Amino acid sequence: MKKIMITGATGPLGSAVIDSLLKRTSPKHIVALVRNADKAAGLAARGVEIRIGDYTDHASLVSAFRGIDKLYFVSGNDIAHRMPQHENVVQAAKEAGVRQVVYTSFQHKDETAASPIALVAKSHLRTEQLLKASGLVYTILQHGIYADMIPIFAGPHLLETKTLYLPAGEGKTAFAVRTDLAEGGANVLLDTTGRYDNKTLVLTGAEAVSYHDVVKSISKATGLPIAYHSPSLEEFNTVLTAAGVPAEIIGIVAGFATAAKVGEFDKVSNDLEQLLGRKPVPTNEFLKAVYQPALVG
Repeated sequence: MKKIMITGATGPLGSAVIDSLLKRTSPKHIVALVRNADKAAGLAARGVEIRIGDYTDHASLVSAFRGIDKLYFVSGNDIAHRMPQHENVVQAAKEAGVRQVVYTSFQHKDETAASPIALVAKSHLRTEQLLKASGLVYTILQHGIYADMIPIFAGPHLLETKTLYLPAGEGKTAFAVRTDLAEGGANVLLDTTGRYDNKTLVLTGAEAVSYHDVVKSISKATGLPIAYHSPSLEEFNTVLTAAGVPAEIIGIVAGFATAAKVGEFDKVSNDLEQLLGRKPVPTNEFLKAVYQPALVG
């Protein structure tokens, strides 16, 4: 078996992909791309090869990508500078002789500048286009919104305030759990049939749920009467600004909430279920696992 490289290998998604791969294949086939080797000591101890590279440093990527057959390309988190970084990755992959790039994009409908999440979506769309024109074998994984983001959207004091405060209206989201997405990505990387070559997969949960459904699940898990309040964007901005939340964070959360409100994330696909060979973890089960221990703690 040829070598598989995971970028962002010490982050939540990359590390989960490696965990899944290690259940199925030898660590000698897995290479982790990191910026800081010290942070990857745990991976090295498990037998994973560590290589140093930075999305901002083209030459470092070319060197790191040598001998890699499949590259799991985790999108960068520096939104303002993401596109030049992604161009570096794709170009370096071509120069280094990488055969296949598996890219983590995200679920979307509106590809215009009018989208509430246009700032985030733009670089994903351009990267997808770049890969399709690159001559590389590609697989684009359009991830649904992580269920893991719900506690972040809800805030750390949800069980105290008993109110989920988010301007998402009645919109529904087909949440997917990060570990399911990681397992699905690992299955693409381990596939030897070519069935995912030059394909775009939409990886979502099996059901789209509203934030009314979310608070019902949390209430059931905790026994607490959790309510959902969807304010106007103006009220949301005012309240969070007064609470000291940075404007950039408010803007991102408001953008995703508004996108949910207009149905940007409500499409349900069975691609993830097919990849996993089972139903994805339901949102209510994920929330039970998160909030019941929090209540006990």
